[in-house]
Amino acid sequence: MKTLYFLAFDLGATSGRTILGKLSDDMLSLKELTRFPNQILPLNGHYYWNIFSLYEHIRVGLIAASKENVEITSIGIDTWGVDFAFIGRDGTFLGLPYSYRDPHTEGANEEFFDKYMPKDEVYARTGIQVLNLNSLYQLYAMQRDNSSQLQACDKLLFMPDALSYMLTGEMVTEYTIASTSQLINPYTKQFDKELLECVDLRADYFGRIVMPSEKIGFLTKEIAEDCGLPMIPVIAVAGHDTASAVAAVPAPNQNFAYLSSGTWSLMGIETKEPVISEQTSKWNITNEGGVDGTIRLLKNITGLWIVEQCLKEWKKNGIDYSYSQMVELATKAKPFVAIIDPDDDSFANPISMLQAIDDYCKRTNQTKPQNHGEYIRLIFESLALKYRSVLEMFSSLAAFPIEQLHIIGGGSRNSLLNQFTANSIGLKVIAGPSEATAIGNIMVQAKAAGVVDSLWKMRNIIASGIETQTFYPIDKEQWDNAYQRFKSIIQ
Repeated sequence: MKTLYFLAFDLGATSGRTILGKLSDDMLSLKELTRFPNQILPLNGHYYWNIFSLYEHIRVGLIAASKENVEITSIGIDTWGVDFAFIGRDGTFLGLPYSYRDPHTEGANEEFFDKYMPKDEVYARTGIQVLNLNSLYQLYAMQRDNSSQLQACDKLLFMPDALSYMLTGEMVTEYTIASTSQLINPYTKQFDKELLECVDLRADYFGRIVMPSEKIGFLTKEIAEDCGLPMIPVIAVAGHDTASAVAAVPAPNQNFAYLSSGTWSLMGIETKEPVISEQTSKWNITNEGGVDGTIRLLKNITGLWIVEQCLKEWKKNGIDYSYSQMVELATKAKPFVAIIDPDDDSFANPISMLQAIDDYCKRTNQTKPQNHGEYIRLIFESLALKYRSVLEMFSSLAAFPIEQLHIIGGGSRNSLLNQFTANSIGLKVIAGPSEATAIGNIMVQAKAAGVVDSLWKMRNIIASGIETQTFYPIDKEQWDNAYQRFKSIIQ
């Protein structure tokens, strides 16, 4: 097999990376070329993404790739979901894209249901869990507020599509990222006309819908020359970072659940068809697009966001914990001092996360943590208990037995949380790859290049070459008792 090189730009809600993937004899290796911050930009009471800064970081990544002196087969971009940019009739960007954490969507979903379409009908049409941050409710909020961006736009591009447009001049709508919007029919894989009409849009406001592994275009001559590269093809990978990550699960068969662990935790199973029912609606479970026509039946859970915000507060006060110090503090801390529901609204974007935890403990008649280790440990324990609660939902929905949980993404490196999760769910946990998103991005490019022909071939290559770690459940009685307590608290 000829050695091939693929360039992945993997952008999360807090950072981005340029990863060079080398595929040779069915063995994959990765090299990180650049890493850069991606921070929400507060401005005049709103929260935005600085897409022009991201574009500049991508250019820096392209220049770094040119210095590797290898022939790059293609380029792919993945990002977080739901957010989008507006393009004017002359092809220029109409301002900065809103962040999904912007407060203008608070209550927007309920307003939409009252004004346009009942919640149950919206879910039945899309199979997407109802979150006020979904693209549908962002667009409603902008319509309600007479947004000049919305009124003047000619095209709407989701974040990976907007960045690929900057590189190629071609406008497309990649299916997996569009599926997060609550605007797509999961059966037809096309935009829902009636939902678009509610927010004064039509399907032609979007680029042509493309599936993972389709070619978008080529680097423009200007960018290629400026970065010292040829006009390399840009591929529509699974543009939603979770879709890319799930494609990289090193599972031998379908009998697994996955947990993409990072700022958000996304837990679910993979199905061949959408699962839309009264029960999935009640549990607010989502049907998002995956690679090779699969459906990612999943649920969003607030993940490491809570502990990340605590670490930021301590850092402001001059205390900067390394990862190993954080884990050591939590390991030594008293277990189950208190339990929180990570998805409680009070943890969404508080001024002080530490105060939000204290207030939650007071509200639920629990003793608040007494030191930093106890804060960290209660967050990890609460996440593990939440995972059990959500996994029980998927066990009842799956048409197959769930035999193990694969934890992928940056959070898979958190060995303490992985062990807590195994203890809580009572199943084997396989952690890794931590770079799942970039790996999935690269392997979809390999599929576009004709090197692999299916999702399972991709997974076989990943499983044979990527190191993972296995955790087995212990302390069953202690965790069963804690789970009963967790259920009583969240009820």
